[in-house]
Amino acid sequence: MKNFFLFIAIILCSCSQRVDLIVHNAKIYTADSDFSIKSSLIVKDGVFIDVGGDDIIKKYSSQNVIDAQGLSIYPGFIDSHSHFHNLGYLKNQLDLTSTKSLSDVIDAAKKYDSERKPDFIIGRGWDQNDWANKSFPTNAELNKNFPDKPVILRRIDGHAYLVNDAALKLANITSSSKIEGGEFLKRRGRLTGVLIDNAMRLIDDIIPEPSMEETVSALLAAQEASFENGLTTVSDAGISKKQIMLIDSLQKQGILDIRIYAMISNNEEDVDYFIENGPMKTPKLNVRSVKVYADGALGSRGASLINSYSDRRNHFGLMRTSIDSIQRLALKLAGTKLQMNTHAIGDNANRIVLNAYKDALYNYRDPRWRIEHAQVIHPDDYDLFNPKIIPSVQPTHATSDMYWLYDRVGKNRGEYSYAWADLYEKSGIIALGTDFPVEDISPIMTFYAATVRKDSDGYPEDGFQMENALGRGDALLGMTYFGAYANFEEKEKGSIEPGKFADFIILDTDLITDIDFRVKNAKVVATFLDGVLVFSRRFN
Repeated sequence: MKNFFLFIAIILCSCSQRVDLIVHNAKIYTADSDFSIKSSLIVKDGVFIDVGGDDIIKKYSSQNVIDAQGLSIYPGFIDSHSHFHNLGYLKNQLDLTSTKSLSDVIDAAKKYDSERKPDFIIGRGWDQNDWANKSFPTNAELNKNFPDKPVILRRIDGHAYLVNDAALKLANITSSSKIEGGEFLKRRGRLTGVLIDNAMRLIDDIIPEPSMEETVSALLAAQEASFENGLTTVSDAGISKKQIMLIDSLQKQGILDIRIYAMISNNEEDVDYFIENGPMKTPKLNVRSVKVYADGALGSRGASLINSYSDRRNHFGLMRTSIDSIQRLALKLAGTKLQMNTHAIGDNANRIVLNAYKDALYNYRDPRWRIEHAQVIHPDDYDLFNPKIIPSVQPTHATSDMYWLYDRVGKNRGEYSYAWADLYEKSGIIALGTDFPVEDISPIMTFYAATVRKDSDGYPEDGFQMENALGRGDALLGMTYFGAYANFEEKEKGSIEPGKFADFIILDTDLITDIDFRVKNAKVVATFLDGVLVFSRRFN
């Protein structure tokens, strides 16, 4: 009998543990504290339960085994600043990103109108900086071609509209209209149809609300694009309580899967709701931050500068939220569990926000408040960044804006702009994103722009202000662990370690060791969320 029980014990010990997924023969960049590289990972119940060499797979059995054939694996990419909702809606709007002149814009609008016959023509993506005539356009041609139908065309950065007179009339905008934090551009006293920053709100009020079907379709389209690009978590920078509750409902029904870090739009009623009720947290949704707009954007000259724009005399940009309002909100949020994430692009806006943060956070140890964009920082203000304040930046903004940056702000200010390495040194953390759909959704281009400081065409040859390039390991952390940390989620995601969500991607390229050209052209082979394949070019 004794020998029988010994025999049974040997059999039980030799039995391998049943798991949901085994991946082996890989080069796994874990992004853990040692930046270790492993070759196998094990998933059960949606989390990693083991990570190591190929020897560990002997302990496990699964009906789902993947031989990665030496490919590189990374934690699921995190986009720390995006506009997830907007991306999906763009699928059905007029796409103007490839236009190179006002004439191109008009032609695209006419074609869109003839094919779809909408009540409103709504589009996005024009950029006068890409045109031969880089001045802001007027709406004369829009009025001529669309005398009665409202046309609303958003600039690429989202901080300006070009609209026709029919839209201006519907919004009750006249040449005497004024609004704080916004501008109605005029020529010879007449409205041009270009509206900057807060002036856009009057047009927003006349845009028809999308149906529930359109909204769900937009979210699913954005999710599909995200998974295809290796994104498993996106930070949606500024959405309403209504949108947040819809996301939560869709996720709980299993309709929407992607993880979302939602920044609450700075609407007093919505903000007060979450202050009163506290953060909202599920495995797929995290709501514990407020998105604030301090200023506008450089491309539309709405970014708030200490000194005048170099290409527009006596123009200093705009503060979309007043200094007093920023200071009051900072003090209000400092006593809550909500993070303050403020859009600040110009050096004046950054100085104002950084000082407001400093005053509000004096007695708080680990608030992780964020400066979104942090593009132009005065040299005197770099020391205002510290481990309490995280720069959340978009590297492709630098490689898009470099063509006209010195025209806008001059060589001196331009050289202390987009200083990712300097900001990283001050804060010890840097979160990377794209700001899609303002820029391309691809985190690969984020990585390339952060490390090589070139655009998708490989320009400039020697890189743009290379003294502020990030190292490859640091850039990878900026898209994984640092992104999770900036969202207070580093204990559950951002690295491939036992106990964390099994979110990971397989690439056809080694981002850390391959040459620049291969990095730029890297492709996502597969994306896994909770250990489940959600996108694949090779594995089924």
